[in-house]
Amino acid sequence: MSETAEPNVGSFTLGGPLTAEPAGTIEVPEHEEWSLPNGFAWVFPGDGNSGGLVRPVIMADGFNLGRSKLDELYHGLENGCEFISELRRRGRDVILLGFEERSASILDNAEAAVTAIMRATAEQRGDAPLVVGGFSMGGIVTRYALAKMERQRMDHRTALYFSYDSPHRGASIPVGVQAFSHFIPLPNSFAKQMNSPAARQMLWQHYDKDTGKIGIAPERTEFLAALERLGGWPMIPRKIAVANGRADGVGLPDVTPGEAALRIDQIYPGTTFYTQARGDDVTAAFLNRRFPKADKTITTDGFPELDGAPGGTLHTYKILADTMEKFGGKADLRHEDVCFVPSVSAVAVRDIDRQDDLYVDINDLNPEESELDDFLCSSTTTAHTAITGELCTWIMDQLPD
Repeated sequence: MSETAEPNVGSFTLGGPLTAEPAGTIEVPEHEEWSLPNGFAWVFPGDGNSGGLVRPVIMADGFNLGRSKLDELYHGLENGCEFISELRRRGRDVILLGFEERSASILDNAEAAVTAIMRATAEQRGDAPLVVGGFSMGGIVTRYALAKMERQRMDHRTALYFSYDSPHRGASIPVGVQAFSHFIPLPNSFAKQMNSPAARQMLWQHYDKDTGKIGIAPERTEFLAALERLGGWPMIPRKIAVANGRADGVGLPDVTPGEAALRIDQIYPGTTFYTQARGDDVTAAFLNRRFPKADKTITTDGFPELDGAPGGTLHTYKILADTMEKFGGKADLRHEDVCFVPSVSAVAVRDIDRQDDLYVDINDLNPEESELDDFLCSSTTTAHTAITGELCTWIMDQLPD
């Protein structure tokens, strides 16, 4: 390898189990495809529902870069507990909602959701109410879409809204990792993902590549204001959510704040990422490259201990370490996973900017503190959007008759 050049290691993106590419061929049953504004949908009729939709369940894809890969989403939903197959066995028509660009503005992708809802109601036989929701960002997109339809007096005929580990109060990607995406000296997919409209709308704190400052992105402020103008939530359907994190305030106890999570050598030599600690002027990462020669220390002020918090996890440092080794680097990986969507965010009960709120025992809170009608947190810490029997069965048991 040249001693004067660093490779473009930013060919990867961060994603959960539902966006992981499976080994081998994916078998997807026969289905109809809808073309939608900014998106598309695959329609799988429920058992015995030939000749049209009867009991539609619309489920929206989550965040990543590029066009939705609904074959991978289908595989992910079937891999844990045969979620789609079980819904169909129960007579539900499953509509998987995808987006032309998953990282586009939530407001733009909400147009696909609105059109899917209207088409489902137009093609439906009978008057059974709809179920509408989504995974990760998909739960935010459908939340906004339903609220917008109510404000515009459009009849969405939805009785139940659900979200699956959706960042209602924000998500967290370590700011040192965000900064590294822009430290790579060539345009790359990872930087594009981190600086995308949807990322800037959902992340609690965002690293600005132009100013080097860390804070709430203007796009997030604008999105939250737009959501508030619609009343914040749809008011007609019952609103439920599940979290991949635990409720008892226990997160990732092995993730000690302030210690090295990943150190890289041979390429980007000495670059080190640290688990998030409390305090001011806290080092989150030291970045170093040989060509163009540069180094940078990323620090934070007033952050809580986000990386080890209760919540759905992401293989953030594992993905980064594997990529470095693929390009000839050496990775000293200490922590593969960190919290991505805190439990309190997924069940809309507390903000994530204060340590006490982030680690609160949700079981001890008055359920009315949540903006939802009901919710369930995982009994164990699981990966963000991991499809588990515990969470899927609970959602299916909440479906309207």
